[in-house]
Amino acid sequence: VQLQACGGGLVQPGGSLMLSCVASGMLFSIVDMGWYRQALGKQRELVAYITSGSSVHYADSVKYRFTISRDNAKNTVFLQMNSLQLEDTAVYYCNNYHNYYGPSFSWGKGTLVTVSS
Repeated sequence: VQLQACGGGLVQPGGSLMLSCVASGMLFSIVDMGWYRQALGKQRELVAYITSGSSVHYADSVKYRFTISRDNAKNTVFLQMNSLQLEDTAVYYCNNYHNYYGPSFSWGKGTLVTVSS
């Protein structure tokens, strides 16, 4: 399985970015997918996940600002990030989501999001 995230960059507070992650080597449409992030010096955390049936869940810190979606035809999961805050600065990764076992696949390189004025 390979996971390639992209779309990060430098943005001012209040700005927006759209992240994409293309997955290969798995039957994407039946896998629950998540976006995770790791800020410098902190543990990786779950930001949002979307089930195979497109049910979504968000961490409290991003609720109402971020939107996760998926395109099964393109094996891609998206994260639309609005109203970005300084504390959203992190490397963002995608991986599968499992509420018991956690993410299963090797982490890709991720994509860096820097929120700064």
